[in-house]
Amino acid sequence: MKATRNLRRPRVLIVGCGDVGMRCVPLLRPGAHIFALTSHAARCAELRAAGVTPLVGDLDDPRSLKRLAGLAPTVLHLAPPQKTGDDDRRTRALLATLATRERTPRAARGAVAPVGRLRRIRASWAESETANIVPDRTRWTAASRAPVRLVYASTTGVYGDCGGAWIDETRATQAANPRAKRRVSAERQLRRATSRRIVSASIARIPGIYAGNRLPLARLEKRTPALIDADDVYTNHIHADDLAAILVRMTTHARPGRVIHASDDSALKMGEYFDVVADAYGLKHPPRITRAEAEQQIEPTLLSFMRESRRLVNRRLKDELRVNLRYPSVEDFLQNATPPASPGILPGVPRRALRRRK
Repeated sequence: MKATRNLRRPRVLIVGCGDVGMRCVPLLRPGAHIFALTSHAARCAELRAAGVTPLVGDLDDPRSLKRLAGLAPTVLHLAPPQKTGDDDRRTRALLATLATRERTPRAARGAVAPVGRLRRIRASWAESETANIVPDRTRWTAASRAPVRLVYASTTGVYGDCGGAWIDETRATQAANPRAKRRVSAERQLRRATSRRIVSASIARIPGIYAGNRLPLARLEKRTPALIDADDVYTNHIHADDLAAILVRMTTHARPGRVIHASDDSALKMGEYFDVVADAYGLKHPPRITRAEAEQQIEPTLLSFMRESRRLVNRRLKDELRVNLRYPSVEDFLQNATPPASPGILPGVPRRALRRRK
């Protein structure tokens, strides 16, 4: 009986099911049968415990991806590119596999819902004001004979340095480092595949992701310097839970080939971000140094993030996807943040909360 129910449920494949992917799972269940590609067999037990069917495969080994062909009509592509080169070979391998979608088993495709029912579903979604709603399974099954619906997690690093300007999704990409160039490569591949109806891809450009377990507490405790205000850069952020909700929403609401800024409303400079986190957890502000001093003192990978400044307009996120962010700014999250265990910090109790109790 359980196997029959699984066949009837729409299928979703998560490629790169890390922290954000695992946050997507409860938003998709129980309406969908979720598969996750993992290159680490040791993660299979964790995925099964979350209600996910694990598939062991490696995007660096195209031969290991054969089982993905025709497996699911909806794909969340959250895997990063490989670490070398300007071309994203992993996305290329995934697209080559998804191009064989005609092998989709009839049981997995499902039946097309009546037109009247689909119209009612679309109307109910149009009236919705939150992204934290699991789409009706009928919308997935109705689209199952179309090209695979794919949502790609890209990065705002594709823009390069914008001098602190406010930018929207029409800004031309100008990637300045190999990591961002590989993301541009992935986006171009997905656009070409969409034009050829291999997939129907939408792209989320994502800034810095934070959450209770993804804050710069270790950096603050090490007293890693930040730039002085005159040399500092604007950064953009999104909470991991909000990002998961956005990605799930895009599987049913994002337009083919459309780019969406998956960013909150905050416009903090990098040093300001470190300061507000430090204040919330009772830590000292990081020391400030000039850019010239940073070039000498800070390791290259971290320094690369200090060379790009931009502020993101997220109008499409709100007007097209109609997303209401749970945390519109970093400060909104930090007001009630519960920190992870960290040296010098009591697990589960912000130092700010301790000060209020005294």
